[in-house]
Amino acid sequence: MTPHRREGLLLAIAVGVVAVTFGVLADAAGLTLPQIIVMSSLVFTGASQFAAVSVVDGGGTGAAAVGSAMLLAARNALYGPLVARLLPRGRVLRGIGTHLVIDETAAMASVQDNDADAADAFWWTAIWLWSLWNVGSVAGALIGSVIGEPETWGLDAAFPAAFLSLLVPHLRRIPGRVAAMVGAALAVAMVPITPAGVPLLVGALGILPAFAVARRIEAR
Repeated sequence: MTPHRREGLLLAIAVGVVAVTFGVLADAAGLTLPQIIVMSSLVFTGASQFAAVSVVDGGGTGAAAVGSAMLLAARNALYGPLVARLLPRGRVLRGIGTHLVIDETAAMASVQDNDADAADAFWWTAIWLWSLWNVGSVAGALIGSVIGEPETWGLDAAFPAAFLSLLVPHLRRIPGRVAAMVGAALAVAMVPITPAGVPLLVGALGILPAFAVARRIEAR
């Protein structure tokens, strides 16, 4: 096995463990096993799935859950220019490849020395990840029906921990810190007066002052 295929497998195993947590939380939120399977296979982006389940579990509306999930999934569009040249021209395979463009597959492709290895790393990482993410989700759903409330095991901390892991790299720059602070303030202010899920959407407005700060820094 080539090094990048082996690294993709190790990454997928770690992600598969996280998927078990997702399955447990989704089961606790009231999703059925078929719903969990469909979500993990068709949405296939962990942060969005955690966000949607969190909103549903908090009593939020379906629109708020979908909006939160789409908001987080939108970042995957930024990987398009990087990955597009690695995908085949056929519509079917190109469509499948587009579905598999997420943080991990884009990252594995971006660190390879040439396009052939980048394409190979992308596809093998995607195959490992999709397979183990779905296996982990099903396992979590089955375990969740046995262990009861996830709070008993501290699994409810997985969702905020996943968000923090996404946030930390952006705090190294001033615009990132501005977006984080303004977004957090807006979300906290909305909690007492809006339904579950809406504070997450409103918090995204923190990106506007961050853009202004970034442009001012670039103009110096």
